[in-house]
Amino acid sequence: MAEIAIIGYGVVGSGSAEVWKMNREYITRRTGCEINIKKILDIRDFPDDELSDRFTRDPDEIFSDPEISVLIETIGGTGIAYEYTKRALLSGKSVVTSNKELVATHGPELLRIAAANKVSYLFEASVGGGIPIIRPLNKCLSGNRVKVISGILNGTTNYILSKMMREGSDFETALREAQQFGYAEQNPVSDVEGTDACRKLAILSSIATGEFIDYRDVYTEGISRVSIVDIKYASDLGYSVKLIAQIRELTEREPEAIVAPMFLPRESPLSTADDVFNAILVEGNALGPSMFYGKGAGKLPTASAVIADVIEAVLHTNLTPHKVVWNINKNISIRDHGECDVSAFIRLKDSAAADGIIDKINEICDVEYVGRKASGEKGYIIGVRRTLTEKQLRELVLNSEECLSMIRIYSRPDTKDTLI
Repeated sequence: MAEIAIIGYGVVGSGSAEVWKMNREYITRRTGCEINIKKILDIRDFPDDELSDRFTRDPDEIFSDPEISVLIETIGGTGIAYEYTKRALLSGKSVVTSNKELVATHGPELLRIAAANKVSYLFEASVGGGIPIIRPLNKCLSGNRVKVISGILNGTTNYILSKMMREGSDFETALREAQQFGYAEQNPVSDVEGTDACRKLAILSSIATGEFIDYRDVYTEGISRVSIVDIKYASDLGYSVKLIAQIRELTEREPEAIVAPMFLPRESPLSTADDVFNAILVEGNALGPSMFYGKGAGKLPTASAVIADVIEAVLHTNLTPHKVVWNINKNISIRDHGECDVSAFIRLKDSAAADGIIDKINEICDVEYVGRKASGEKGYIIGVRRTLTEKQLRELVLNSEECLSMIRIYSRPDTKDTLI
């Protein structure tokens, strides 16, 4: 019998208990070990819950119990969740979490503590919901040198953009519907401004490199400024609009990383992901491209990943644990965003000043006029055949009052020989 505990009985915490109840006998048959939820820590009461007799508000009932070997942390954030996680690992208990903010911020420290205390710190559910991506990166792809990680890592923004593409809804309308269906929080800033996807990208990048990639160093834009006019251009030009998170390395110690809305060619395998689905493309130097696809959010999909990690932790109790450590290497830094090459769609006012901007861009890279979708404006594709840099794009276009919008164009990972 393996005794476990849950701290935080919100969506994922209660979902973990639900998956455990749903598949308890199957898990026992498959692993040869019965897993039991002994305690649940939460500040709220759940008198009607089937597990109501296991609730406590006293954390010491969990941390001082030698029988509890694995703790599920689903509180979220970096406050009390960090304190409890560190306390559990130091006391010789493995920790499983879906908390991407905590992993992306304190991952190196918590992984070192876990290794020093011969326990596991596992976080499959922190990226991609129920999509198995972290364990494949750690294990199945460990014989590869990963070249590129690129994908759609946030279900909320993907639902909103899919709604805008499919039904012509504007951003605010699509966001309200996402909130009504529970796909978006009432305060959706972390999702719609790209922070959530950025943290997930940093976690995947740290796994692939073995070096800590700090999400705060990754250039990040959200989708709140994507307009229905931009969507119409994308559709007519054969693109969809997606929030893309991508990392690739142009030199040995300088990865290039970005999270931003992009025009994605419809033939790209990533374009198959609509609504709340996620898609993650990983390219290895031996394997080539491989895509992981599935529901990137939701109570039971995320909880299924939590329970899978619980099983892993239980099976490694008193054996060699998962020794994963992210080095903090000051010789590795994200490439300066201004130096990165870029191609983009831009909308400019129909004015003499805007024509002057196009003349200046023509001196640096290629420009293609793609028409107009509204009065008083024109659309252009720039930098597809001869790229300009992000710094040049900002100086020439984004700092100008003539610019109405700009969305980057996704560059397929196989178009550049880059290695992480």
